[in-house]
Amino acid sequence: MEMQEYIPIDLFCKQHGIEVTVISSLHEYGLIELIQIDESEYLLNKQLADAEKIVRLYSDLNINPEGIDVILNLLQTIKEMQSQIGFFKNRLNIYEESDI
Repeated sequence: MEMQEYIPIDLFCKQHGIEVTVISSLHEYGLIELIQIDESEYLLNKQLADAEKIVRLYSDLNINPEGIDVILNLLQTIKEMQSQIGFFKNRLNIYEESDI
């Protein structure tokens, strides 16, 4: 992978006004994935949006890592249920159109 696919966590923390220890604790809890290259740790560019969401929950709303984990699981469950509802709506429309 190329370096442009990574964001140094010290730069990420500086831009979001948080300590590096915050990212480290979120990583230890399994909420954020970090990559270590040489002596530095990096965040994957494709995880940037999720990492920013997690940091906002942690710093702006003072939610602990356990609470963030619950929130993320609930959001994932909602997303899956919305997908299932869309699937069933489409199936129902097929049967309703065949009655016409």
